[in-house]
Amino acid sequence: MSKAARGMLVAVIVVILAGVLWYVQPGMHGKAWTDLEITLIRSLWIDNLSPPPTGKGNPVADNLQAAEFGHRLFFDKRLSANGQISCASCHRPAHFFTDGLEVAEGLNTGKRNTMSIVGAAYSPWMFWDGRKDSLWSQALSPLENPVEHGSSRMQLAHLVAQDKHYRARYEKLFGPMDDFSDASRFPAAAGPVDDKNLHERWQSMAPEDQEAVTRVFVNIGKAIAAYERLLVPEAARFDHYVEALVAGNREPPEILSKDERAGLRLFVGKAQCINCHNGPLLTNHEFHNTAVLSSPDSLPSKGRINAVQDVLEDPFNCRGDFSDINPRECTELRFIRTGDNLVGAHKTPSLRNTAKTAPYMHAGQLATLEEVIDHYDRAPAAMVGHNEAKVLSLRRREAKQLEAFLHTLTGPVAADSKWLKAPDLADN
Repeated sequence: MSKAARGMLVAVIVVILAGVLWYVQPGMHGKAWTDLEITLIRSLWIDNLSPPPTGKGNPVADNLQAAEFGHRLFFDKRLSANGQISCASCHRPAHFFTDGLEVAEGLNTGKRNTMSIVGAAYSPWMFWDGRKDSLWSQALSPLENPVEHGSSRMQLAHLVAQDKHYRARYEKLFGPMDDFSDASRFPAAAGPVDDKNLHERWQSMAPEDQEAVTRVFVNIGKAIAAYERLLVPEAARFDHYVEALVAGNREPPEILSKDERAGLRLFVGKAQCINCHNGPLLTNHEFHNTAVLSSPDSLPSKGRINAVQDVLEDPFNCRGDFSDINPRECTELRFIRTGDNLVGAHKTPSLRNTAKTAPYMHAGQLATLEEVIDHYDRAPAAMVGHNEAKVLSLRRREAKQLEAFLHTLTGPVAADSKWLKAPDLADN
């Protein structure tokens, strides 16, 4: 059974248990935890988090030297058309690698809220619609996106080739680089992008030269992914509570308040949050339509339904020529979920550090946790597709208790402090 299938099975079991709990344990806010509740709560514990799965198609995924190289690339603004945008411009360490904006701001204003990359190494799908299937392929997309970095793969290849420190790091990891000094073969900037001039220059290049440049481009993404794999969540106050609970104390004192414990009971019971936000990262890594309204002046997002074909056709997917893995091992692509039920569906985000990563939803439509809880409580009709959520009928106090619990999920990033700030780019 594949990891994805095992994860789906666990999620189904959790949903069934949560349903049983809600049926047999109504109104237990002031009572001790039942065995069933403890089972559900324990399933959310950070101690259940194993090391990140193998980096699909990335042979340097767990190479520390690659992570150091990727760390520098992540914070380097030279990876943009105007020299002002880096990966860290949107994924800011101080904001748990988000930006605090409704939608991302790069060279231009984007359409999607910036997702945290803390724990992203565990997800089989990247972006709100899952149009990428690995960290390294995801890292490539913003670099050439005219709204984000607006760079080109030829510009990036020149950067690595001409910076002696970058070149030395690159060649130690990936082997000798091609000589890109011949301007008649390798223009200053070129790539298979929408920009007419950049595209025409790319088309004028020989196929073997295009492949050599693209290989460097891909390896930049693989180095960045090696760095991002180091960014995983550490225990929050909630996890310290679970640790005491598992140790045999049915009501651990002074870790969670009465309202926070009541919110936890709602989370695994009446509020049905655990149906999608399960496992130690509090996400099932799946896609759901929860009828979030589109942003003003924007059409409703079709979500996952369009991205399925995108990821299957992506030249940088797990089965592509630039992936260092046997295509038969790409189980997520082989068994990718399709169907009309994916219309309007978006990825379930992790709730780790959710109180610190507002605004919420795929376009930052909801500004506060209070608004998020109110949305799920009402479960409005979807503008496209079908809302999977059901009306909760939470009392006002219950909504406040649920929000109080979500604040207990804030914890540090389990990485050395040097990874959580910009490196000294002059120190190579």
